[in-house]
Amino acid sequence: MQKKHFGSVLNPTRWWGRFPYLFWLVALFVGFLERRRSGIDPIVRSLVMTRVSQQCCCEFCIDANSLRLAERSGSMDKVLAVANWREETLFTAKEQAALAYADAMTATPPNISDALKDELKVHFDDKAITELTALVAFQNLSARFNAALDIPAQGLCVTPTEKPPHV
Repeated sequence: MQKKHFGSVLNPTRWWGRFPYLFWLVALFVGFLERRRSGIDPIVRSLVMTRVSQQCCCEFCIDANSLRLAERSGSMDKVLAVANWREETLFTAKEQAALAYADAMTATPPNISDALKDELKVHFDDKAITELTALVAFQNLSARFNAALDIPAQGLCVTPTEKPPHV
């Protein structure tokens, strides 16, 4: 499926595939989080996944999640702005709350203030907060796995300042 969609097997799959049972568990988990009937808007999901990828310095995850964010938002604007989301004006209050939560959860140790919890409750119900927490936790797992193994980007999302990789 990855060859058909991306033109090649994605780099992390080669590592996860060394332990097929674990690979399928991870695939099922991410499949559930990315389902169409998720309680979290697809752009918000992509924003937090891209942001966690940046915080964990995962080259592959930044590449893959930036592509998904660009596809879902219809432009590169949010992709280019997410690293400095606190200073940018193009994010909604809901997106800002989700990004703040992603940053706070990704910190070591996690640092979620009561004020942030209150802000989340303005935009998300308890079920959506649970799902958002699972999404951020999953992206931390994925990004830290890939970063620890030095899994490189694959040129999936080329920013205006980059040249496409030679294929």
